[in-house]
Amino acid sequence: MSRRYLIAVPLLALLAACTSESGGNRRDTMTQRQKDSVLGQSGLPGAQGVTKALRASDSVKAHEARVDSASNP
Repeated sequence: MSRRYLIAVPLLALLAACTSESGGNRRDTMTQRQKDSVLGQSGLPGAQGVTKALRASDSVKAHEARVDSASNP
């Protein structure tokens, strides 16, 4: 019986190695802002809040950019 394990274990390890995905990038390609934008445009309850939050964030970033450009000669 131990001889079967000596054959079966390496065979199963080889099979597991061959079935795994390799060479691909499995990370999502969308940024968090893009995901939030898609969510905001959906018809889900509360999705308008996401859109309003994105607009507020844009407004704050634009204001900070104006302040930074005014302070730099």
